[in-house]
Amino acid sequence: MIFLCLSEALREGTARGFEHNGVRVLAVRREGQVYVYKNRCPHRGVPLEWQPDQFLDPSASLIQCATHAALFLIETGECVAGPCAGQSLTALECREDTQGIWVTDPVSEENA
Repeated sequence: MIFLCLSEALREGTARGFEHNGVRVLAVRREGQVYVYKNRCPHRGVPLEWQPDQFLDPSASLIQCATHAALFLIETGECVAGPCAGQSLTALECREDTQGIWVTDPVSEENA
C-alpha cells in the first residue's frame, strides 16, 4: 500500500484528488469512512472534476462527473444517474491508521 495523505487532510464530507505515477485517484470521507476510486468516469474515461478537488454534487452526497453530470454513490461508486447508469467507478482498497490514509498502489491495479 502507498501513503495517500494525513487523515486531517480529508475532512468529513469532502473529496480530494491525488496522483501517483501518472494515475489519478479521488478520496472521499463520508460518515467517518474513507472511499478511494480511480479518477476516471466509466462513460468516456475522462477525469471527474473540472476544478481541483471538486468531485461532489452540491449536496455533497454523491460523486458527480463534471463532464456529463453522471452521479455516483460514494459508498460503492455505482452510477445512479447519467449516461453510464449501472456502471461503476473503479474502487481501490484503502485503510486508515494513526499515520494517515493508505491505498492500494493504483499503478499495480492498472496492470492487474
